[in-house]
This record gives sequence, structure tokens and C-alpha cells, in this order.
Amino acid sequence: MKYRTRSIFAALLFMLLSCFVIRAQERTFQFEPSETLVYEGEFTRSLLRGIDVAALQFSASRLPAPPVDQIAGPTQPFLLFTAEANSKGIVSKLFGLTFHQRVESIVEGATFNVMSTKKVDEQGKRKRTSEAVFDRASNKVTYTEVDPNDPTRTPRVVTSPVTGTVQDIASAFYYMRTLKLEPGQNFEISISDTGQVYRIPVKVIKREQLKTVIGKVQTVLVEPELFGEGRLIRGNGQITIWFTDDARHIPVRAKMNTSLGRVDIKLKSMTNNK
Repeated sequence: MKYRTRSIFAALLFMLLSCFVIRAQERTFQFEPSETLVYEGEFTRSLLRGIDVAALQFSASRLPAPPVDQIAGPTQPFLLFTAEANSKGIVSKLFGLTFHQRVESIVEGATFNVMSTKKVDEQGKRKRTSEAVFDRASNKVTYTEVDPNDPTRTPRVVTSPVTGTVQDIASAFYYMRTLKLEPGQNFEISISDTGQVYRIPVKVIKREQLKTVIGKVQTVLVEPELFGEGRLIRGNGQITIWFTDDARHIPVRAKMNTSLGRVDIKLKSMTNNK
């Protein structure tokens, strides 16, 4: 009788654990199945105060099938994140300051580890295309950059070790949205860019109510330390991001202070195909 009771209990425990594992594997995120966020960046200094200087768009979607070079089962989806920034407005016309940057990031849904990053970077006549491939078996990232304007130029190749969960500049935007953000909280994110891996401290500062395109919302103010020696961006500066203080953690505003002035970035539209 005791053996039978233990067997039944073990079977029930196995069923519960199986349900838990299945739910963990089928984890869905607040930006699934697809989401598009559109922002405008406004320069706020001197004579250029109030001038739009950039248009930004972030998109998230679940890949219908895993990448050919990745192994994935039906319970291990991959996510595609796209970030795009374009210069706009009178600044481009007056000073010829044009830029276009597009980043495509493929992330393993089960672990939220970035698997590959493709980037197009255009600044005036200068153009570079690159790809970073993350090899989890050998714990390394290999970054390859080429100049489309000069096919004979030797590609730039950088290889660095990677450990733990690593993001790129596109996936980090979404990774922070999956976290529980509480004022007073401090944590670090590993971000890989141009073949290097940077440890970025992040501080959750406070809650604040903002008027936004989606209404008056309660937000949580977050400061990732992107600027400084050994950081993602060299030089002095500070960036602040306001996420909605709910399960969606929508980034509704960002502010970047640099020696050149301040750029205020605000959400202009949002599409979520739930």
C-alpha cells in the first residue's frame, strides 16, 4: 500500500514537473507574436532646439522556422529583433549629416541568448556591413566586417570569448523588458558589439508618471551606463530610459546627454499584433 501511494505521488509529481517544463519551454513574451515601435529623436540645445534629427524603429517577431545553421525543436523558438535609425530633418540638409543604421538580431527564445547579429552602418559615403556569429559550443563570438564600396579590402575579423547570457545592441532593448524592474535595483548586462563584449551596469532609479502617445502612464526610470572608458560608447554621456511600469515594459521615452547636446527620444506609434 505504501509503495502504491509513493508511486501515485511520484506520478503526480512527474506530471506537475512536466507541465512546468512545457510551460517554461513555451514561454511567450510581451512583444509576441509581433510588435513595432516608432520613435523620433529631437535635438534640444542652442539653435537646434526642437529640431527632429532622427527616426527610429524597433520591431520584434517570432521566426516561423529556426535559422538553417541553428538546431531547434518545436519548443525552442527563435526571435528576430530589428532596430533601424535614420537621420532626418533640416540638420541633414544643412550640414550633410546623414546616417542609416540597421541591426538584425536572432535570439534563442528559451535562453534569450543572442545567436547572430547582422548590421548595416552608413554614415555619409562610408558604408560597412557586418555579421557576428555566437558559437555557444566553443563559447566565442566571431565578428566580420566588410566594406561594400571596396570588395578587395581585407575583412576585419574579431573573435572574443563569451560566457553566460549575452545580448547585442538590438536584443538588449528587449531583454530589459523581460526583467522585473524595481527602483533601487542594480544589475549588469553583457552586450557584444563589433566583436567585443562589454559589462554594462544598469540602475533602476525611480517611478515617474509621464504623458505619452499611449496616454498618461506610470513609468520606471532606468539608467544603463553605456558611456565611459571600457564601455560601449567612449567619452562622457548619460542615457535614461523610461519603461511603462507594467508587464509590457514599453519604452516610451529616452534621453541622451552628450558633450554635443541632448537628444530627447519619444515614442510616436506602436503596433502590437496580439
